Amino acid sequence: MSVHTPDIKRVTTHTIQEMKNRGEKISCLTAYDYSMAGIVDAAGVELILVGDSASNVMAGHETTLPITIDQMIYHATSVVRAVKRALVVVDLPFGSYQGNSREALNSAIRIMKESGAHAVKLEGGLEIKDSITRILSAGVPVMGHLGLTPQSIYKFGTYTVRAKQEAEAAKLLEDCKMLEEVGCFSVVLEKIPSALTKKVSESVTIPTVGIGAGPHADGQILVLHDLLGINKEFKPRFLRRYADLNGVMTDAISNYIKDVKGKSFPNEQESY
Repeated sequence: MSVHTPDIKRVTTHTIQEMKNRGEKISCLTAYDYSMAGIVDAAGVELILVGDSASNVMAGHETTLPITIDQMIYHATSVVRAVKRALVVVDLPFGSYQGNSREALNSAIRIMKESGAHAVKLEGGLEIKDSITRILSAGVPVMGHLGLTPQSIYKFGTYTVRAKQEAEAAKLLEDCKMLEEVGCFSVVLEKIPSALTKKVSESVTIPTVGIGAGPHADGQILVLHDLLGINKEFKPRFLRRYADLNGVMTDAISNYIKDVKGKSFPNEQESY
């Protein structure tokens, strides 16, 4: 578990709720390792998600489905060691909670005990209510996730915008109200129409966090590697790149190779 620093005020689920209450937007990013998590935390985001997107970003899989709970715990532990301020939320991976509420509780307890994280996130609504309720009964904070749920990608068959039709939009709103009622502290809304995000955010008291869901959510989240321009292939409409680290890193490595081959590195000042 990360070391508490007395002069740094921890962000908690209560902090997130207070931010919504006073209309202050919540900044969230993903992180998967110690070095990057330390930078993200020091920059001042309120919430860090150790996402199952590590399956794509860190391991190169096509979907989030292959990542295991042991791998999620490894990434979460690395992140928690670096974090002094932000609230750290960890995704429960595919297959660790959907079919059995007891297994869901065991998965959540493992993540909390072994990583030192502060909360878990689950994808889905009414169909996983029992799992969410059981996890909450053990005192583990839960963040919901509705709209495009990547763990169900083979069911959807596409990463297109969800809940554009009236029936699906109505179900999403109903599911979000259910998540609020059972005790979730927040919910991610992924890739849904902006107008629906506004309606949902105004209909529930818990904070909503959007990704590809327009400006009306109470907070926003992006995958860190996408924001930094490390991953150049992923170019969804909702992504704003704040840097081109792919280019910066490529240039740096190319210059290093050039200096090694040209025998200018290391020089006398860089030798013992």
